[in-house]
Amino acid sequence: MAEGVQRRRVETGERYDVFHTDCLARDMVDHVTSRWGVWVLISLQRNDLRFYELRESIQGISEKMLAQTLRVLVEDGLVWRKVEPTTPPQVTYGLTEFGRDVGEPLTELFDRITRRLSALGTA
Repeated sequence: MAEGVQRRRVETGERYDVFHTDCLARDMVDHVTSRWGVWVLISLQRNDLRFYELRESIQGISEKMLAQTLRVLVEDGLVWRKVEPTTPPQVTYGLTEFGRDVGEPLTELFDRITRRLSALGTA
């Protein structure tokens, strides 16, 4: 947190001021709608995946960017992380209930876009 800036606690039922630069909800929206955040949430919507399975499902993402994106989404409480104590460790990721809630509309949006593009392609 920047020095001299105070984050105001929001009471239950009160809306966050997403247009304010210090809004916690704004930070989370930025993480979810980041270049790779959307694809991670959509990929995990169907089932839990190990790190490399997730990387393979999202073409074009580097290991570094996937690791950074996952770290932020885990910190936000959207994704859970399970480490199996094997050699090498097996790390599995999945959506929390909150992550499923947030990811569902993204998946619906993606589905609507692809249906529209398919319809345009056949016309």
